[in-house]
Amino acid sequence: MKKFLFVSSFILSTFILKAQAVDSIRFFTDEPVIEMTLSTDIRGLQNQKGDDIFQDGKVSMKFPDSTVITENVKVGARGKFRRGYCRIPPIMLNFRTQDGNSRFQSLGKLKLVIGCGVKSTDEELLLKEFLVYKIYNLLEDKSFRVRLLRTTYEDTKGRNKPFTQYSFLIEDDGDMARRNNCKKKEHGQYLTEATDRNTMTMVALFEYMISNTDWSVPNNHNVKLIFDRDNEAAPPHAVPYDFDYCGLVDASYAIPHEIIGTEKVTERVYRGFPRTLEEIQITLDEFRKKKSAIYALINNFNLLSTRTRKTMTDFLDEFFELIENKNRVKSVFVDNARTS
Repeated sequence: MKKFLFVSSFILSTFILKAQAVDSIRFFTDEPVIEMTLSTDIRGLQNQKGDDIFQDGKVSMKFPDSTVITENVKVGARGKFRRGYCRIPPIMLNFRTQDGNSRFQSLGKLKLVIGCGVKSTDEELLLKEFLVYKIYNLLEDKSFRVRLLRTTYEDTKGRNKPFTQYSFLIEDDGDMARRNNCKKKEHGQYLTEATDRNTMTMVALFEYMISNTDWSVPNNHNVKLIFDRDNEAAPPHAVPYDFDYCGLVDASYAIPHEIIGTEKVTERVYRGFPRTLEEIQITLDEFRKKKSAIYALINNFNLLSTRTRKTMTDFLDEFFELIENKNRVKSVFVDNARTS
Protein backbone atom coordinates (compact mmCIF):
# COMPACT_ATOMS: atom_id res chain seq x y z
CA MET A 1 0.00 0.00 0.00
CA LYS A 2 2.85 2.40 0.89
CA LYS A 3 4.57 1.57 -2.39
CA PHE A 4 1.36 2.31 -4.27
CA LEU A 5 0.97 5.64 -2.50
CA PHE A 6 4.60 6.57 -3.25
CA VAL A 7 4.24 5.74 -6.95
CA SER A 8 0.92 7.56 -7.15
CA SER A 9 2.39 10.65 -5.46
CA PHE A 10 5.38 10.62 -7.82
CA ILE A 11 3.15 10.37 -10.91
CA LEU A 12 0.89 13.12 -9.59
CA SER A 13 3.77 15.46 -8.78
CA THR A 14 5.32 14.82 -12.20
CA PHE A 15 1.99 15.55 -13.89
CA ILE A 16 1.54 18.78 -11.92
CA LEU A 17 5.07 19.95 -12.79
CA LYS A 18 4.52 19.30 -16.48
CA ALA A 19 1.08 20.90 -16.36
CA GLN A 20 2.61 24.08 -14.93
CA ALA A 21 5.60 24.18 -17.26
CA VAL A 22 5.80 27.05 -19.71
CA ASP A 23 4.87 26.12 -23.29
CA SER A 24 7.77 27.42 -25.40
CA ILE A 25 5.60 27.76 -28.52
CA ARG A 26 2.70 29.55 -26.84
CA PHE A 27 5.17 31.76 -24.98
CA PHE A 28 6.10 33.36 -28.31
CA THR A 29 2.65 33.39 -29.91
CA ASP A 30 0.85 35.12 -27.05
CA GLU A 31 0.95 38.90 -27.40
CA PRO A 32 0.42 40.58 -23.98
CA VAL A 33 3.48 42.06 -22.27
CA ILE A 34 5.07 39.98 -19.49
CA GLU A 35 6.31 41.71 -16.33
CA MET A 36 9.75 40.32 -15.50
CA THR A 37 12.29 40.92 -12.75
CA LEU A 38 15.89 39.85 -13.44
CA SER A 39 18.20 39.69 -10.44
CA THR A 40 21.93 39.18 -10.93
CA ASP A 41 25.35 40.74 -10.29
CA ILE A 42 25.18 43.64 -12.77
CA ARG A 43 28.85 44.59 -12.51
CA GLY A 44 29.87 40.96 -12.93
CA LEU A 45 27.83 40.88 -16.11
CA GLN A 46 29.46 44.10 -17.34
CA ASN A 47 32.94 42.66 -16.71
CA GLN A 48 32.42 39.38 -18.57
CA LYS A 49 34.92 39.16 -21.43
CA GLY A 50 34.44 35.81 -23.16
CA ASP A 51 31.52 33.95 -24.69
CA ASP A 52 29.49 31.23 -22.97
CA ILE A 53 30.39 32.54 -19.52
CA PHE A 54 27.42 32.47 -17.17
CA GLN A 55 26.73 33.67 -13.65
CA ASP A 56 23.90 33.01 -11.23
CA GLY A 57 20.66 34.91 -11.53
CA LYS A 58 16.97 34.72 -10.80
CA VAL A 59 14.00 35.48 -13.03
CA SER A 60 10.47 36.21 -11.89
CA MET A 61 7.78 36.50 -14.58
CA LYS A 62 4.24 37.73 -14.02
CA PHE A 63 2.02 36.58 -16.88
CA PRO A 64 -1.12 38.40 -18.09
CA ASP A 65 -3.34 35.93 -16.16
CA SER A 66 -1.49 37.01 -12.94
CA THR A 67 0.43 33.73 -12.71
CA VAL A 68 3.90 34.38 -11.26
CA ILE A 69 6.80 32.00 -11.88
CA THR A 70 10.16 32.50 -10.17
CA GLU A 71 13.16 30.34 -11.07
CA ASN A 72 16.93 30.39 -10.87
CA VAL A 73 18.70 30.96 -14.21
CA LYS A 74 22.18 31.43 -15.59
CA VAL A 75 22.95 34.86 -17.03
CA GLY A 76 25.64 35.63 -19.61
CA ALA A 77 26.79 38.63 -21.61
CA ARG A 78 26.73 38.41 -25.39
CA GLY A 79 27.54 40.56 -28.41
CA LYS A 80 30.71 42.45 -29.23
CA PHE A 81 30.19 46.14 -30.02
CA ARG A 82 27.38 46.77 -27.54
CA ARG A 83 29.19 44.91 -24.76
CA GLY A 84 31.68 47.74 -24.58
CA TYR A 85 29.32 50.53 -25.63
CA CYS A 86 26.16 50.04 -23.57
CA ARG A 87 25.39 50.37 -19.87
CA ILE A 88 24.46 46.70 -19.69
CA PRO A 89 25.52 44.30 -22.44
CA PRO A 90 22.99 42.22 -24.37
CA ILE A 91 22.09 39.17 -22.29
CA MET A 92 21.72 35.43 -22.76
CA LEU A 93 19.41 33.68 -20.29
CA ASN A 94 19.91 29.96 -19.78
CA PHE A 95 16.68 28.57 -18.32
CA ARG A 96 17.87 24.96 -18.31
CA THR A 97 18.66 23.39 -14.94
CA GLN A 98 20.61 20.19 -14.28
CA ASP A 99 17.66 18.49 -12.61
CA GLY A 100 15.29 19.59 -15.39
CA ASN A 101 12.66 20.75 -12.90
CA SER A 102 12.51 24.42 -13.87
CA ARG A 103 9.11 25.48 -15.18
CA PHE A 104 11.05 27.55 -17.74
CA GLN A 105 13.08 24.48 -18.83
CA SER A 106 11.44 24.31 -22.26
CA LEU A 107 12.57 27.84 -23.14
CA GLY A 108 16.20 26.70 -23.35
CA LYS A 109 18.73 29.48 -23.90
CA LEU A 110 17.19 32.76 -25.03
CA LYS A 111 18.66 36.08 -26.08
CA LEU A 112 17.31 39.01 -24.09
CA VAL A 113 17.45 42.24 -26.08
CA ILE A 114 17.71 45.28 -23.83
CA GLY A 115 18.12 49.01 -24.22
CA CYS A 116 21.65 50.32 -24.61
CA GLY A 117 21.00 52.86 -21.84
CA VAL A 118 18.21 53.98 -19.55
CA LYS A 119 16.94 56.97 -21.54
CA SER A 120 13.54 56.96 -23.24
CA THR A 121 15.33 57.16 -26.60
CA ASP A 122 17.13 53.88 -25.82
CA GLU A 123 13.80 52.24 -25.06
CA GLU A 124 12.32 53.64 -28.27
CA LEU A 125 15.07 52.03 -30.36
CA LEU A 126 14.42 48.69 -28.69
CA LEU A 127 10.69 48.90 -29.39
CA LYS A 128 11.37 49.74 -33.03
CA GLU A 129 13.65 46.71 -33.39
CA PHE A 130 10.96 44.56 -31.78
CA LEU A 131 8.58 45.70 -34.52
CA VAL A 132 11.11 44.79 -37.22
CA TYR A 133 11.06 41.17 -35.99
CA LYS A 134 7.26 41.23 -35.99
CA ILE A 135 7.21 42.58 -39.55
CA TYR A 136 9.39 39.74 -40.78
CA ASN A 137 7.10 37.27 -38.99
CA LEU A 138 4.30 38.54 -41.26
CA LEU A 139 6.37 37.85 -44.36
CA GLU A 140 8.14 34.59 -43.56
CA ASP A 141 7.46 31.66 -41.20
CA LYS A 142 11.17 30.88 -41.11
CA SER A 143 11.76 33.78 -38.77
CA PHE A 144 12.47 34.36 -35.11
CA ARG A 145 9.45 35.08 -32.95
CA VAL A 146 9.83 37.59 -30.12
CA ARG A 147 8.04 38.32 -26.82
CA LEU A 148 7.88 41.76 -25.29
CA LEU A 149 8.67 42.18 -21.59
CA ARG A 150 8.62 44.99 -19.06
CA THR A 151 11.79 44.15 -17.18
CA THR A 152 13.07 45.36 -13.82
CA TYR A 153 16.81 44.84 -13.32
CA GLU A 154 17.95 44.23 -9.74
CA ASP A 155 21.62 44.17 -8.75
CA THR A 156 22.18 41.39 -6.22
CA LYS A 157 25.32 43.19 -4.99
CA GLY A 158 23.41 46.42 -4.38
CA ARG A 159 25.88 48.54 -6.36
CA ASN A 160 23.32 49.67 -8.96
CA LYS A 161 19.85 51.03 -8.36
CA PRO A 162 17.00 48.96 -9.81
CA PHE A 163 15.53 50.27 -13.05
CA THR A 164 12.70 49.18 -15.32
CA GLN A 165 12.60 49.17 -19.10
CA TYR A 166 11.02 47.31 -21.99
CA SER A 167 12.99 44.38 -23.39
CA PHE A 168 12.23 41.36 -25.53
CA LEU A 169 13.20 37.71 -25.74
CA ILE A 170 14.07 36.02 -29.03
CA GLU A 171 12.81 32.50 -29.73
CA ASP A 172 15.26 29.63 -29.30
CA ASP A 173 16.79 28.75 -32.68
CA GLY A 174 16.06 25.06 -32.15
CA ASP A 175 12.37 25.76 -31.57
CA MET A 176 12.25 28.04 -34.59
CA ALA A 177 13.84 25.33 -36.75
CA ARG A 178 11.57 22.53 -35.46
CA ARG A 179 8.32 24.36 -36.15
CA ASN A 180 9.53 24.77 -39.76
CA ASN A 181 10.38 21.05 -40.09
CA CYS A 182 14.06 21.96 -39.98
CA LYS A 183 16.93 21.50 -37.57
CA LYS A 184 19.95 23.48 -36.51
CA LYS A 185 23.37 21.90 -36.70
CA GLU A 186 27.04 22.75 -36.63
CA HIS A 187 28.28 23.70 -40.07
CA GLY A 188 31.19 25.21 -41.92
CA GLN A 189 31.14 28.29 -44.09
CA TYR A 190 28.34 28.63 -46.62
CA LEU A 191 28.35 31.04 -49.51
CA THR A 192 25.21 33.15 -49.82
CA GLU A 193 24.12 31.44 -53.04
CA ALA A 194 24.57 28.00 -51.48
CA THR A 195 21.47 28.62 -49.38
CA ASP A 196 17.85 28.08 -50.41
CA ARG A 197 17.25 30.44 -53.33
CA ASN A 198 13.69 31.50 -52.53
CA THR A 199 14.33 32.11 -48.84
CA MET A 200 17.49 34.05 -49.63
CA THR A 201 15.59 36.26 -52.07
CA MET A 202 13.10 37.10 -49.32
CA VAL A 203 15.92 37.83 -46.85
CA ALA A 204 17.74 40.14 -49.28
CA LEU A 205 14.59 42.08 -50.17
CA PHE A 206 13.53 42.39 -46.55
CA GLU A 207 16.97 43.64 -45.51
CA TYR A 208 16.73 46.19 -48.31
CA MET A 209 13.27 47.30 -47.19
CA ILE A 210 14.45 47.98 -43.63
CA SER A 211 17.80 49.30 -44.95
CA ASN A 212 20.05 46.83 -43.19
CA THR A 213 23.49 45.91 -44.52
CA ASP A 214 24.78 44.47 -41.24
CA TRP A 215 24.51 40.80 -42.22
CA SER A 216 26.55 38.15 -44.00
CA VAL A 217 25.96 34.47 -44.68
CA PRO A 218 29.64 33.49 -45.25
CA ASN A 219 30.68 35.23 -42.04
CA ASN A 220 27.77 33.79 -40.01
CA HIS A 221 26.89 37.36 -39.11
CA ASN A 222 23.31 38.04 -38.04
CA VAL A 223 22.02 35.14 -40.14
CA LYS A 224 21.16 31.69 -38.79
CA LEU A 225 21.10 28.68 -41.13
CA ILE A 226 18.55 25.92 -40.56
CA PHE A 227 18.52 22.59 -42.41
CA ASP A 228 15.65 20.56 -43.86
CA ARG A 229 14.87 17.68 -41.49
CA ASP A 230 13.71 15.32 -44.26
CA ASN A 231 16.23 16.12 -46.99
CA GLU A 232 19.91 16.20 -46.06
CA ALA A 233 20.83 17.30 -49.59
CA ALA A 234 18.61 20.38 -49.54
CA PRO A 235 20.36 23.75 -49.20
CA PRO A 236 19.87 25.45 -45.82
CA HIS A 237 17.43 28.28 -45.22
CA ALA A 238 18.75 31.67 -44.09
CA VAL A 239 17.00 33.32 -41.14
CA PRO A 240 18.00 36.92 -40.33
CA TYR A 241 18.14 38.49 -36.87
CA ASP A 242 19.65 41.44 -34.98
CA PHE A 243 18.23 44.52 -36.69
CA ASP A 244 19.39 47.38 -34.48
CA TYR A 245 21.71 48.65 -37.24
CA CYS A 246 18.94 49.00 -39.81
CA GLY A 247 17.65 52.31 -41.13
CA LEU A 248 14.11 51.58 -39.95
CA VAL A 249 15.45 51.61 -36.37
CA ASP A 250 18.05 54.33 -37.09
CA ALA A 251 20.12 54.05 -33.90
CA SER A 252 22.59 56.87 -33.28
CA TYR A 253 25.45 54.37 -32.88
CA ALA A 254 24.69 52.59 -36.16
CA ILE A 255 27.34 53.46 -38.74
CA PRO A 256 27.55 51.70 -42.13
CA HIS A 257 30.67 49.65 -42.81
CA GLU A 258 33.00 51.57 -45.12
CA ILE A 259 32.79 48.79 -47.71
CA ILE A 260 29.07 49.61 -48.20
CA GLY A 261 29.91 53.11 -49.43
CA THR A 262 27.11 55.01 -47.69
CA GLU A 263 27.21 57.64 -44.96
CA LYS A 264 23.99 56.77 -43.14
CA VAL A 265 22.18 53.51 -42.40
CA THR A 266 19.01 55.06 -43.81
CA GLU A 267 20.54 54.91 -47.31
CA ARG A 268 19.30 51.66 -48.82
CA VAL A 269 21.76 49.31 -50.54
CA TYR A 270 20.62 46.05 -52.13
CA ARG A 271 22.97 43.21 -51.17
CA GLY A 272 21.18 40.38 -52.95
CA PHE A 273 22.68 38.32 -55.75
CA PRO A 274 21.26 38.15 -59.31
CA ARG A 275 17.71 36.92 -59.81
CA THR A 276 15.41 37.08 -62.79
CA LEU A 277 12.86 39.87 -62.82
CA GLU A 278 10.14 37.24 -62.51
CA GLU A 279 11.72 35.82 -59.34
CA ILE A 280 11.99 39.28 -57.83
CA GLN A 281 8.38 40.13 -58.64
CA ILE A 282 7.08 36.86 -57.18
CA THR A 283 8.76 37.65 -53.87
CA LEU A 284 7.78 41.32 -53.97
CA ASP A 285 4.18 40.17 -54.33
CA GLU A 286 4.46 38.86 -50.77
CA PHE A 287 5.41 42.35 -49.59
CA ARG A 288 2.49 43.86 -51.50
CA LYS A 289 0.05 41.35 -49.97
CA LYS A 290 1.28 42.12 -46.46
CA LYS A 291 1.61 45.89 -46.82
CA SER A 292 -1.63 46.68 -45.00
CA ALA A 293 -0.79 44.27 -42.18
CA ILE A 294 2.70 45.76 -41.83
CA TYR A 295 1.34 49.31 -41.59
CA ALA A 296 -1.38 48.23 -39.17
CA LEU A 297 1.22 46.54 -36.97
CA ILE A 298 3.17 49.79 -36.72
CA ASN A 299 0.23 52.18 -36.45
CA ASN A 300 -1.44 50.15 -33.70
CA PHE A 301 1.72 49.85 -31.60
CA ASN A 302 0.89 52.48 -29.01
CA LEU A 303 4.10 52.07 -27.01
CA LEU A 304 5.71 54.28 -29.67
CA SER A 305 4.71 57.88 -30.18
CA THR A 306 2.54 58.88 -33.13
CA ARG A 307 5.49 60.82 -34.54
CA THR A 308 7.83 57.82 -34.37
CA ARG A 309 5.28 55.53 -36.00
CA LYS A 310 4.77 58.09 -38.75
CA THR A 311 8.54 58.25 -39.33
CA MET A 312 8.65 54.46 -39.69
CA THR A 313 5.76 54.27 -42.15
CA ASP A 314 7.17 57.18 -44.15
CA PHE A 315 10.44 55.27 -44.45
CA LEU A 316 8.58 52.18 -45.67
CA ASP A 317 6.59 54.31 -48.12
CA GLU A 318 9.79 54.83 -50.10
CA PHE A 319 10.20 51.07 -50.49
CA PHE A 320 6.59 50.39 -51.48
CA GLU A 321 6.62 53.24 -53.97
CA LEU A 322 9.78 51.83 -55.54
CA ILE A 323 8.41 48.30 -55.98
CA GLU A 324 5.44 49.65 -57.95
CA ASN A 325 7.82 51.08 -60.56
CA LYS A 326 8.88 48.24 -62.89
CA ASN A 327 11.87 50.15 -64.26
CA ARG A 328 13.22 50.90 -60.80
CA VAL A 329 12.65 47.31 -59.69
CA LYS A 330 14.70 46.08 -62.61
CA SER A 331 17.42 48.67 -62.02
CA VAL A 332 17.83 48.10 -58.27
CA PHE A 333 17.20 44.38 -57.87
CA VAL A 334 18.30 42.92 -61.22
CA ASP A 335 20.71 45.19 -63.07
CA ASN A 336 22.57 46.29 -59.92
CA ALA A 337 22.51 43.05 -57.95
CA ARG A 338 25.85 42.14 -56.43
CA THR A 339 28.07 39.63 -58.21
CA SER A 340 30.61 38.92 -55.49
